[in-house]
Amino acid sequence: MAAPATPRPNNEFLNREKREAERIRLPDELHGEVMAFQPMRVIEISRGGATIHTTFPLHLGSVHDLRVTIHDVSVVLKGRVEHSRVTDVGDGRVTYRSGLEFVETSERAAAVITGLLDEVKASRITSP
Repeated sequence: MAAPATPRPNNEFLNREKREAERIRLPDELHGEVMAFQPMRVIEISRGGATIHTTFPLHLGSVHDLRVTIHDVSVVLKGRVEHSRVTDVGDGRVTYRSGLEFVETSERAAAVITGLLDEVKASRITSP
C-alpha cells in the first residue's frame, strides 16, 4: 500500500507578499511561446550576421536571441532569419542552414565578434 500523500503547504500568502503587482486570472486562455536556447553550430560569422546549422527550422523574418561563447566570453546576439533551408537529411536527423542578420547588436558583442574576426584573419596570415 502506498504511503499517504504529504499535504503541500499553502504558499499563496507568501507568493502574494513577494509580488510587486497583482496578478489577474484571465477569463479566456492566452497563448504564447516559450523561448528556449537550443544547440546550434556557427559556420560563418561577420560583424553583420552569421550562417548557422540547427536541427530545427527557423522561420523567415523571425528574430531570435543567439547565445555564443567566444574565448570564455558569453554574448547574446539578436538575429533576423534572412534565409533557411534543409542541407542534410540522414540518421533520423535533419540539418537546417540559416543565414541571420544581426540586429540591435550591443557594443560589447560587436567588440567580441570583431576580436574573433581579427584573430582568425591574423592566424590565416601567419599559417603556412
